[in-house]
Order: sequence, then structure tokens, then C-alpha cells
Amino acid sequence: MASNKVIGIDLGTTNSCVAVMENGAPRVIPNKGGYKTTPSVIAAAENGRRLVGQIAKRQAVTNAENTVYAAKRIIGRKWGHPAVETARHAVPYAIVEGPHGDVRVRLRGRDHSIPELSGAVLAEMKKVAEDFLGEPVEKAVITIPAYFNDGQRQATKDAGVIAGLDVIRIINEPTAAALAFGFGKKLQKTVCVFDLGGGTFDISILDIGDGVYEVVCAAGDTFLGGEDFDNRVIDWLAFGFMKDQNVDLRQDRMALQRLKDAAETAKCELSTADTTSINLPFIITPPGGGEALHLQTTLPRQKLEELTADLVDRCIQITDRALKDAGLTVKDIGDVLLVGGMTRMPIVQHRVEEFFKRSPNKGVHPDEVVALGAAVQGAALMEQEAGKKPDMLLLDVTSHNLGIMVAGGYLQTLIEANTTVPCSASHLFTTVRDNQTQVKIVVLQGNERRAEDNEVLGEFLLTGLRDAPRGQVTVEVTFEINSDGIVSVHARDTETGAQQSITVTTASALTDDEMKGILEANKAEALASKSRDQTDQTRLECERLLRDIDKLWPEAEKVFGATEAGKATLRNSKSAVEKARADVAGGDKAALQETLGVLQRTHQLVKGAAR
Repeated sequence: MASNKVIGIDLGTTNSCVAVMENGAPRVIPNKGGYKTTPSVIAAAENGRRLVGQIAKRQAVTNAENTVYAAKRIIGRKWGHPAVETARHAVPYAIVEGPHGDVRVRLRGRDHSIPELSGAVLAEMKKVAEDFLGEPVEKAVITIPAYFNDGQRQATKDAGVIAGLDVIRIINEPTAAALAFGFGKKLQKTVCVFDLGGGTFDISILDIGDGVYEVVCAAGDTFLGGEDFDNRVIDWLAFGFMKDQNVDLRQDRMALQRLKDAAETAKCELSTADTTSINLPFIITPPGGGEALHLQTTLPRQKLEELTADLVDRCIQITDRALKDAGLTVKDIGDVLLVGGMTRMPIVQHRVEEFFKRSPNKGVHPDEVVALGAAVQGAALMEQEAGKKPDMLLLDVTSHNLGIMVAGGYLQTLIEANTTVPCSASHLFTTVRDNQTQVKIVVLQGNERRAEDNEVLGEFLLTGLRDAPRGQVTVEVTFEINSDGIVSVHARDTETGAQQSITVTTASALTDDEMKGILEANKAEALASKSRDQTDQTRLECERLLRDIDKLWPEAEKVFGATEAGKATLRNSKSAVEKARADVAGGDKAALQETLGVLQRTHQLVKGAAR
């Protein structure tokens, strides 16, 4: 029977985290290794096994082209998006075009959609929660960057479905952080959440008072984060090596992965040290042959800050814009919260303090606070569903303008950015040609005046309009945004009542058949994984019994050696143990089960003799 608890999952670019409400307070759930975050890394092993988390990250260097990280950066994006082109040249795995103009990753000859890969990470977080709680979990609140567009939001929800979760709400990461920050406190203040993670940057401003969390403004960049900082270090290392050795390390997948690991480690070390050494022996063998080359250098913190200065500048510029959009100044902000691993970087903290003219609040854990807030929101939703009045109310906003394309190729905005959701808005349009019997509704999301400069969310036809001169037929278009920030659009002929409506789905979304195929494949993978886990447990138990038997032999030999019958028993037992040792090394599932029984009987025999 499934748990009635709702888990909160922070699906991160670099690491993911899961939390749950227990005894009236949110807590982060550690994984089996005891870590509170799990790497958002997925790999396809040579034996066909899917690896997720730390085990996938550990083998990345030797299996670079089949190990995926930072998938969140390209989730819900179309193939032609500039971010996809940038990502293709920055990672050692193959990013390819999908059948719907979407993005896929090729692992061992098979193309995987990004929601499928993200779903594998979410499934791992679900498993972490189930192992901890000791019961199945179905319901979840999943967090996303505040500046995600509709396609990215829907793709994340698809990933939740693929993971076997009932996603009861999608909420913005900075908003979740604010919920965790205010939990159990009677706050009356305006809070700014500065969220710089592995792949994205968000800035959200909230008014908190009497248990109401009202988002005033949200801004950000969905392709600005720790990965970009890493890439600057990778380029610096690669250029230096090219200058010295005339070899481009980025053309070798394994070398690129080693550069990636070294850059990430160096960046983290420079948060507490003034300088760090980077030593990568045998990084590559020259294309023409010869001795393997080594990379050894020193990276000072000052150099890292020079390499990434423009990235930090972009964060501050977006923050400044958000304050202006909210009609506020730094004096109106009561607290500044630093969220995301990149906010540990000293220059980021310094620039934030410089901008807001105050020290940021250090009362939240940058890696855990988002998942904690998601758990708080999940518990509140369950209380609401049960007819209880929750202690807190969340009023979030849409981060982009939404509208349709009108004559002349312009965007007619129906719902403006930073409007509280859920919401709806309608507008009346007239035909632009004589005897126009149908109208094409092109749904757009973005903040640019020209329609072509915005994201096309979808399009549909409203047909059956009456023949009439232009301007005499009126069509009412209505936009609705639900609590997850997902858009639906309705168009109606005001005279005849003829109407069409769509829940906007990005053209690059998975088809129903593809989703069904992925779910079936995941079910088979789950069964295979369970079987492997059982086999591993049997092997571990066999190995434990073998160690115990080896320790008991000396005492048992004294007892069995006293009689001829005992000597025969001893020979037979030792023969059985040696065969068992070979079976354990072989790893065959059926043989292991039989071997376990043999070892249990032998263990009892020698243990009894050794007493």
C-alpha cells in the first residue's frame, strides 16, 4: 500500500535532493550512502544496465560517451535552440535531433528523450524515499527554475510520470526555498531569493506575511549556472594545453570528461582556498603516437574570477531588472537568501552583498532548502485536499508574457509576466480578411514585441466562421494558466458559438505511444534491477558465511579429526565450500541460491563443532 506522504523533489542540474514532512517538520532524506544529495547523472553500462546517481558519476571517465549529466539544461527545448547547440559542443555524450524536432541523447546506439533521462533521476529519488520510509511513495511536488517556459514545465511533469510519480504540483525553486525559510516563523517582510545552481539562475521577490507567500516578481536565465563556470575553466585548461602541446583535449571524449571533473573540483576548492593545483597524468596520447602527455597547472582564485566575471555580472544585471520590474529598491528587501551550490563562490557572495548593501542571510542550506520547501508545499496541499485549512498560502506568478500572434507578425499579450497563477484572461479579435472562414491561433510565450522572437507554444485552427467583410466576425481568445504554470487556450466565435481549445503541448513533446513504450521499458528495468539487487544480497550473504566458515575451520578440524567419520565429514564440507566459493565468484543467480543453502548448512555444522 502506498504511503499517504508527499515527497518534495529538487530535480537539480548537478545534484538532486528529496525531502518529506515528518513530525510536523520537513527533513531531507539521505540516500543509501548517507549523502543528502544524489548526482543527477545517468549512464548506460556495457552490460546494458542503467546506472543512476553516484554509481553513474564514478564511472564517467571510463564511459564518458555513455554518461549523461546536466540533462536539465536541455529539457523541453527544441533542436534549433541556441542552448542546445552550445550544450552539444560542451559534453562528451552525443546530443542528436529527435523525431519531433526535439532533443535526444544517444547511449549505446539507442536514443533517449530528455524527460526519460530526467525520469530516471526522479525514479532514483523516489527509491531513496521509499527505502527510508519503508513503504511505496506515489505523490510528489517537483521543483523547477522559475524562468522555465511552458515546454520545460510540461517536460518536467512528463519526467515525473515516467518515474512513476503522481506529480500533484510543480513549483518554482526560489518559491520553494522561501517556503522552507519561512516555515514555523511569523514573518512579515519582503524576501529576495538569489538562486544560482548548476544550470540555471533565478531571482524571485516575495512578500511574506500572515502565512501568505506572494511572489511579486520572478526573473532569470535558464542557461546560466555552474556548468558555464566549469566550461570556462575547461576552455582555459584546453587552450593552455593546446598552446603547449598542440593537442586539443576537447576532441577526446575521455580527456574532456577528465577536464570536466577537474574543473568542477577546482571550482569547489577555490571557494575556501586562494589557489588549487590541477594534475591530470596521462591525459592523452598524441594522435600521431608517442608517449602519453600530462596536464599539470595551478589555478588561482583570482584567475577563476577573471574567467567568470561576465557570468556573475549577468546574474547581477538580472537581479537589478527584477527589482525594477517589481517597483522596489534594495532598501525594500528584508532578507536576501542565497540558494544553489554556486552561491558558495566568494565572488558571488561579495557581488550580492555589494548590490544589496547588506550581508545575505546564511540561515538556509543552499543544496537542501528547495527540496525542504517542496515537502512543505506537498503537506499543505494534502491538508487542503483533506478539507483542512493549511497554515500557509502560496501565490506564485507566471514568468513570461503569454499571447497570440496578430496581423503584422506581432505578439498581442493576454497575460503579462509576473501575473499571479492560476489565472485567465480573454481578448476579442476580429477577422483581417473579407470572407475569412477560419482563423489560425498561434500561441506565443516571451517578452519580445515581434512574434518570431518569442517561443511558439502551439497553434490550432478555429473553423466555421461565417462569410462576412473583414472586421465583422469577432473571435474571443481565452488563456488559462493552472497552478503548475501550464497553459491552455480557448477560441470561440462570439456569434455562432463555434469553438476550439487546446492544452498547449510543445511540438517536441513525447507522443502517447512513446510514453507508453518508455513506461513499459522502465517496468522491465525495475524488475531486472530488483532481481540484480536480490542476487547481490545473496552474494553478500554467501561471502559473509564463507568468511565465518574460514575462521571456524581450525577449531572444527580439532573436533572432526578425532574420528574417521569426522574426517570424512570434514573432507566433504571443505569440498562443498570450495565449490560454493567458485559459484559465488561466477555469480549465476540460480547457482547462488543453491550455494546459499549449502553454506548455511555447512556454517551450522562447523559452528556446532567449534563450540
